[in-house]
Amino acid sequence: MTECGETSSRLATLELRLTRNATSPGAVTRLLHLIVAFLFVASRTAFATPCQFETLGEGRVAAIVDARSVRLDDGREVRLTGIEPTATTKLALTALLVGRDVTLRSTDDTPDRYGRQAALIFVGEDDTSVQAALLARGAAIVSAEITDRDCAAALMASEAEARREKKGNWADPSAIKNAESPDDILAGIGRFMVVEGKVLSVRQAGAVTYLNFGGNWTRGFAVTISRRMLPAFESVGISLKSLENRRIRVRGWVEGNTGPRIDVLRVGQIELLGANDPTGVRP
Repeated sequence: MTECGETSSRLATLELRLTRNATSPGAVTRLLHLIVAFLFVASRTAFATPCQFETLGEGRVAAIVDARSVRLDDGREVRLTGIEPTATTKLALTALLVGRDVTLRSTDDTPDRYGRQAALIFVGEDDTSVQAALLARGAAIVSAEITDRDCAAALMASEAEARREKKGNWADPSAIKNAESPDDILAGIGRFMVVEGKVLSVRQAGAVTYLNFGGNWTRGFAVTISRRMLPAFESVGISLKSLENRRIRVRGWVEGNTGPRIDVLRVGQIELLGANDPTGVRP
């Protein structure tokens, strides 16, 4: 039985008890208090641990294949979904996972083109994913590929804490690129990067919206968003035009020839920054 099913069953039992014992106002009041307390505890249990998707398998980690995937003792390869690796990810995975019994959780067990199963990995009875542990150490970067809002927010919070404390990858002042320095970004073409800056203009060209961070549209850094992504942004209350003159943080794979570009394929790749939010770029 699922957690939600167990909660419903217990609630039904309480309601039946209430009906059978409703012989005095005091009894009714006590049982109502009991139900409220039970629902409070149940709700905390249901929502305190995000990323608790369906269990799609278990096994023991036999080897770390690379910085983003592991091999189980039955031969299966698992890709760690939700993160992009840093220079220390593979070493951290070795310490965390080799020889450990793990549970795989995900919304989909379809293998990728390399035959790997993408999943969140949990060690033993721990309800915190290995991905969250890596992010909290600054040993990984959120990829924004997980679309479940609660899970995505939890992973982003783990990364944000590591950034604030300058742990791991975030101890390097150049870990977050300045949108006003396109040459620094272009030097990392083909890599996954995090960039911060102020959107100077929002322009539409055919089916693509450009968030421009420089006055020179050809050479400056820009974010590209296809028309098919507009409903996703609208569903979270973001109008792309409203991003003009806003500070944002964007993450993704750097492309481009003359000027660097990041193509946004998911809403989670963009974070809105307030005027008082600490910046991650160099002064």
